[in-house]
Amino acid sequence: MFHNYATGVRVAVKPETPAVLDFFEEWRTPAEVRERFGAPPHALAPLIAATLLERMKDPPTPRVVALDAWADWNPAAGFFHMSTRGAAFLDPVIGDRRLRRKARTLPPPPTVKRVAGAKRHAFDRLRVDRDLQRVLHERRTWRTFARQPLSLPILGNLLGWTTGVQQWATLRGQGELPMKTSPSGGSRHPLELYVCARRVDGLAPGIYHYASDDHCLELVTRHKRPARVQRYLPTQFYYEGAAALLFFTARFDRYQWKYETARAYRAVFIEAGHQCQTFCLMATDLGLAPFCSMALADREIETDLRIDGVSEAAVYAAGVGVRPDNTASPSRPAGYPPLPVRPNLKLLAVTPRSALRTRP
Repeated sequence: MFHNYATGVRVAVKPETPAVLDFFEEWRTPAEVRERFGAPPHALAPLIAATLLERMKDPPTPRVVALDAWADWNPAAGFFHMSTRGAAFLDPVIGDRRLRRKARTLPPPPTVKRVAGAKRHAFDRLRVDRDLQRVLHERRTWRTFARQPLSLPILGNLLGWTTGVQQWATLRGQGELPMKTSPSGGSRHPLELYVCARRVDGLAPGIYHYASDDHCLELVTRHKRPARVQRYLPTQFYYEGAAALLFFTARFDRYQWKYETARAYRAVFIEAGHQCQTFCLMATDLGLAPFCSMALADREIETDLRIDGVSEAAVYAAGVGVRPDNTASPSRPAGYPPLPVRPNLKLLAVTPRSALRTRP
């Protein structure tokens, strides 16, 4: 089985095919093909159709050209990047049923680890008595939202504290490097942030790029009406009430310029986690309802962002809305029974009063 991860083509081949392809490690003329195989060049049409061979007269596709720039990271990073695109997502109700059936024969693994026989040193229980501690304690994934629009100044606050350039550092030989609220390897900051405005007061529906240095939005695509959330987050109907979606994309060349091994590909996703958590904490501090999701339709998002999915690709999604009044369980969609929760009194000394508590 051969898999061209640049084109996505997978094809079963005969055992002798690798030797045939090895002959074409360099460009070959029709005369050389006839001499080597005793057959005309058009006999190779199946290999050309399977994108295992290319003709000199055929220009490479933009995606192949973009992947060529990943030379130092390929094949490890390129294969993973292309093979995990365009995933199909399962309806959450069906997925929940499957997990319940699975648990009957294969119970889930333990949620915490214990070191057998180890000497233990207990800490004093945590106190939630400072602003940051309160925000950390209250952060939840919200799945229910008010119809009220998000204000433009609040959106600016969220974006600026999430990924805005706070300072510039000058490094000899590398120029000016951005300093942000989240860490980045070598201060390369490969991430970009886009906003799909759905209900933002003072902002027309559409997709905007956040210019992190100038602290402003740049229009990419205007929408006649708010975009459906499930176009970008398949099966996740419970986010339909969000006022805005956020798309984190990666400009891989910023990392590739400095880090020439495929291991750096890992760091891009870690940095997306850094920034998205900053976004969720800031939204929580502002009394909003944030969420984040990896179940994103990357191809649809990249099409609408007008990026190619290779030199710049969608890696994470998030969103935010206004909190509804009298919410009993933010982590459950409207119409679902509240999620039962209880404080871990081995960790927390006092559970503060919070709008996020569930009904008993």
